[in-house]
Amino acid sequence: MNVGFIGTGKIFDLHILGYLENNEVEIAALCDIDQNKAEMKAKKFKLRNSVNIYSDFKEMMKQENLDLIEILLPPTLNAEVTHHIARMGIKAISINPPIAPSLDKTDQIIQRCKENNIILSVYESYYFAPHIQKAKKLIETDYIGDPTSIRIKTAIGSNNGWNIQDEEKEKGFLNLLDIGWHSFALPRLFFKEKIKKVFGWSSEYKGLKVPAYVMFEFEQTEKHPVPQYGNLEFSLLPEMKLPSNYYPVDEFIEIIGTQGLMKINQGISIGNAMTDSDVFAPLIIVRDGKVESYNEFPKDLKYSFIKATEHFINTAKGKKRPLLDGETAKSILKFNLAAIQSSQKEKEIYL
Repeated sequence: MNVGFIGTGKIFDLHILGYLENNEVEIAALCDIDQNKAEMKAKKFKLRNSVNIYSDFKEMMKQENLDLIEILLPPTLNAEVTHHIARMGIKAISINPPIAPSLDKTDQIIQRCKENNIILSVYESYYFAPHIQKAKKLIETDYIGDPTSIRIKTAIGSNNGWNIQDEEKEKGFLNLLDIGWHSFALPRLFFKEKIKKVFGWSSEYKGLKVPAYVMFEFEQTEKHPVPQYGNLEFSLLPEMKLPSNYYPVDEFIEIIGTQGLMKINQGISIGNAMTDSDVFAPLIIVRDGKVESYNEFPKDLKYSFIKATEHFINTAKGKKRPLLDGETAKSILKFNLAAIQSSQKEKEIYL
């Protein structure tokens, strides 16, 4: 199979890793509106000379025989690009999240892929982080009992790595729909119930809607003895640099169960100096009066990307199903947008 990339920005450096040692997929083409950037990335990762470079994705699709497409663009462009490439005989499309800035645009992407029998997978690297996968398995075996609440804190350091477009600043787009996507996506990994209602608050600092706080309630079912709730917190540290090989952001997750509690430390910046401290062990469980620390994991964000790409390739081959298909990604976006709407209207929003 041949893969082509549309967009070669900073996130490309992580998405490419899963293909470099994969003998089943050839990296055939790179496309970026800044062709020099794409050429630099080809050199950086020592891609073979036959990799073709384009500045126009339509021209790339016309010239290349591609099976897989990785879309690594601002979400405002995803629907337009998908509309065009879906007619070109592609087997599978991977979209870097968020899938789109609106539910209407998301529906357009989903419909276009269905009409052309294309597998649609929305990329979520956090689902494949080794310590997060371990936490998921422990929860599935009732290791801390029935989960009752989840809290996710996202800390945003001062040396931000995102280019913020003016229209996105106005909408608070960056932290709640981009940086924040992972936080909105993670609850469904651990809790199977749908989210019933959302309440959000936010302030603003230099174009970012931070600090921001989101509280939500899951649909209640008889099998859960304790009602299930969650909250997301987005905090800015404008005078503190978070050491990271990738983005100056980190996440901290706490899940409470009927028999214990679990702390999942670090997402984007795992592997920095904090990781070496016992306080920030990747996974900590308190149960039966004892504290258990889990440290034996690969400690670098790149490993979750490599695993996520491997899953996408297996999805294209029919061996796996997407963990985030279009409809599932739409439900996460709906949750995300409800939090923004709640903050704007200062009232709870039912999903």
